[in-house]
Formats: sequence, C-alpha cells, structure tokens
Amino acid sequence: MKKLIIVMVLASVAVYGYYAMQPETVKAKRVKPVPNVVIATTKMMPIRDSVEAIGTGKAFESITVTSKITELVTNINFNDGDIVEKDALLVQLQSAEQQAKVKVAQVKLTEHMRELDRISSLVTSKTIAELERDRLQSLIDLARAELEQAVSGLTDRTIRAPFAGRLGLRQVSLGSLVSTGEAITTLDDVSKIKLDFSIPERFIQDLQPGKTVEAQAVAYPGRIFKGVVSSIDSRVNPDTRAVVVRAIMPNEDYALLPGMLMKVKFIKQSRQGLLLPEAAIIPLQEKHYVYGLTENSEIVQIPVKLGIRTRGWVEITDGLAENQDVVIRGILKVRPGDKVKTQQAENFNFAQVSNAEKAA
Repeated sequence: MKKLIIVMVLASVAVYGYYAMQPETVKAKRVKPVPNVVIATTKMMPIRDSVEAIGTGKAFESITVTSKITELVTNINFNDGDIVEKDALLVQLQSAEQQAKVKVAQVKLTEHMRELDRISSLVTSKTIAELERDRLQSLIDLARAELEQAVSGLTDRTIRAPFAGRLGLRQVSLGSLVSTGEAITTLDDVSKIKLDFSIPERFIQDLQPGKTVEAQAVAYPGRIFKGVVSSIDSRVNPDTRAVVVRAIMPNEDYALLPGMLMKVKFIKQSRQGLLLPEAAIIPLQEKHYVYGLTENSEIVQIPVKLGIRTRGWVEITDGLAENQDVVIRGILKVRPGDKVKTQQAENFNFAQVSNAEKAA
C-alpha cells in the first residue's frame, strides 16, 4: 500500500513537471523568424492609353501605268523595281506618223498667218473686203486646233511617270503592240504609307487628326513605325460597329510595301503617372490594398485606387506618393504589424545576365 502511494506521488510530480515545462518549450518553438520581402519603389513613368488594331498598308499614291492608244513599243526606259522621278520617260510608242502630222499642222498655220499679214494693209486701205480677212482668221484658228490635236496625239505616244515612286514588274516587251488600257507596269509612291485600320465605335470621341500611331510589321521584328492620324471615315460599319481610321507613316527607306499587314497601336492619351508592379496589389472584394513599410520596417496595409493596367504594371491614382516602398514579393508570409527584412527588386538587363552566366 505504501509502495502504491509512493508511485502515485512520483507520477504526479512527473506530470506536474512535464506541464510546468511545456509552455516554455512551446514558446521556444513558436519564435517567429523575421521574414524577407522584396520591395519596389513607386515612380512617375510615362503612361499611354492605347487601342490595338490590325491595319493594312497602302501606297500614298498608286496607279497602273497604261496606254491611251494602240501602238507598237519602240523604247522601254525602265527596269523592274526602279525608283523614278516625276515626268520620267517610261515607254516610247511608235510616233513617226504623228510627228509628220504635227509638222503638217505647223506648216498650215504658218502659211495662213503669213497670208493674213499680207492682206492686213490691203484691208485697211479697203482694197480687199474684210470678209477675206475673216476667212483667213478662221483658217488660222482651225490650223491651231489641228496642231493642238496632232501634238496631243504625239504626247500620248510618250508614257511618263505622273509622280515620283517605285515601279513594279514590266508587263510589255520591246516591239510588242500595246492596246488601250493594257497594263504596262505599276507605279507606287511609297515615300509615305497610308495605314488603314478599324477602331470600335466606342472610341470615336478619342479619334482626332494628329493623334499618334505606332505600328509593327512581321517582316521587321522589334522595329516600330510611327505616324499620325490624317482622316477618319464618315461612316461606322453597321456589321462590325467600327470606323476606319487612316494614318500617314513616313517611309523614307522604302522598308514598308503596299499590302503589308501591320499591328497598330492607336495612342489615345499620353501622360505621366505613378506606376507599380501589378504583383504589389492585394485585392479584397471591391477594394485594393498594398503593403507599405514604416520607418521601423513594419508592414502597414494601405488602401489604393487603381488606374490603367498595362503588361505587369498598374497605375496608382490615390493612396501612394512617389518614391514610396511597397512589398511586391513575399506578401503571403507577412501581415500588417510584422517586422520584415527588405530587399530591393532587381532589374536585370540582357548584358547583366550574360555577364553573370560568363562569371559562373
């Protein structure tokens, strides 16, 4: 009996000692390490409110070079793809007969004018009736008209470039007979490109001539072509609910060709705004927050209002000031009031990454 009592006392002492020591062990186990977080600093950066679309490039001026008459080709003065100036001779058609007609008309006009000079003094002295002078004047007018007609026919046999531009492929050969309206080649003024694209009707109030446009072509990765809006169509397409916008883009190096498909970015508005990485935003129902830092490196929850979002960045319209530190990584492991260790976000560029790889 005494042994049983002694055993029970010892067991009670052991249990009491265990529970007495247990809180200290729990406390030791529950010591929370100071977490590391990555922070970013708010900055004022350019913000562009834009609309993306798909457009097709067109030559600023474009024609198919044709002949007004049916005649033989006697001279071809261009090669495929030549860049020509305005009024440059492209094709000469056979013109010997027409040149003879011009000479005949000139001779007739000269003869009638000479005869009119001879009788002018006689009409003044009333030796010859004025009716004869009137008859000669009519012949002169008729000869002038015939000369203009002959010269016009001769001009039609000389095909020239109506404007400067780049020629297409030649479709005729020396000595061939070209018919009226037959295509000889094409001529495109590509020193500037017309870029037509469609914008949804809800953006009509933002469409104004002079607005900036940026475009990219598959043929030139990474290159941005800039232009300005020149005109807006007067009608909205009832099927697509979009309006066609035309922009003019300089093309001094002739890189862009008519018919190219281009990805267009219409810049509605360009301004300065306070930007943060999108990862810093904490959504909570209809509100948004960020985790800022106090002077003692403690987390504080700050309500913010958001503006435009663009490719990993978000505009802060209210709640933060410029050059304020905000947590962008490690948000899930901290709470307001926690003390943290901070690390500034690193911005690696290609050169730094390459150097790091070489050093490794």
